[in-house]
Amino acid sequence: MVIDARIDVAIVGGSYAGISAALPLARARRRVVVFDSGRRRNRFAARAHGLMAQDGRPPGDILDDAREQLMAYPTVEWVDCGVDAAAPYDGGFFQVQTPRGRLWAQRLLLATGVVDHLPEIPGLQERWGKSVFHCPYCHGYELQRGRIGVIATGPASLHQAMLLPEWGSVTLFPNDVLGISAEEAGELQGRGVRVQPGRVTRVSGLAMVHLDDDQRFDLEGIFVASRTEPASNLAEQLGCEHEEGPLGRFVKTGAMKETTVPGVFACGDLARPMGNVALAVGDGALAGAAVHRSLVFGH
Repeated sequence: MVIDARIDVAIVGGSYAGISAALPLARARRRVVVFDSGRRRNRFAARAHGLMAQDGRPPGDILDDAREQLMAYPTVEWVDCGVDAAAPYDGGFFQVQTPRGRLWAQRLLLATGVVDHLPEIPGLQERWGKSVFHCPYCHGYELQRGRIGVIATGPASLHQAMLLPEWGSVTLFPNDVLGISAEEAGELQGRGVRVQPGRVTRVSGLAMVHLDDDQRFDLEGIFVASRTEPASNLAEQLGCEHEEGPLGRFVKTGAMKETTVPGVFACGDLARPMGNVALAVGDGALAGAAVHRSLVFGH
């Protein structure tokens, strides 16, 4: 990588949002370095869905093609590592420190994504992205209108259970963490959702839910509203404000994806209350153009 150099833009995160953001900057012939740790959020899923012209392709294949197209632009460099620290530096630059050295960038674009935290239920984590999911639009269709479970993590699970009957026969497991009012119970019943009390003790097989009273429910898929947090603390280091969404913290941005720290932008799942691949790509395109405009107009 370029060490001890001054560049236009450092992009931290080389997944869907980061690559999408790099493209308009590359096409504007700006000098860009993309840092990527290689830990994309959907690495557990065999197929990506809901992205126009890419529906059903392996997520890694989509990114491999996107990276190859991006690297055809001569002003872009790709570095296979994350960023340890970033801070404002003299002359309106940011100093970016990595395991491979440091550089200075006029603008920082954060696209590091989020980390999902699942309930500590045996068998859940190893099925994540395979038969345990968080997004019905991404994974519901493939369940072929079969039996679907929702293991509650909080209020967002009620919303999830109300959505899912489009994709199958739904059982909601409150799991001792979700209170359901009489009005909510009526709404669930109206949607055909079964509410099954009891504590979930484990998941086995493809998607079999075991309760503490020895009942078992053999399902085609399980949905869990995972709690999320930023995958990197760079935004916090830089002093960017965060917001609290229904699923966890995310970086606060304005209409053009600027954070509360001048010169720092954020996009993708890191800067949304919830997201998916298509939204990350759109976010990145907007953020990349906004970063270029800020370089041209100085704000």
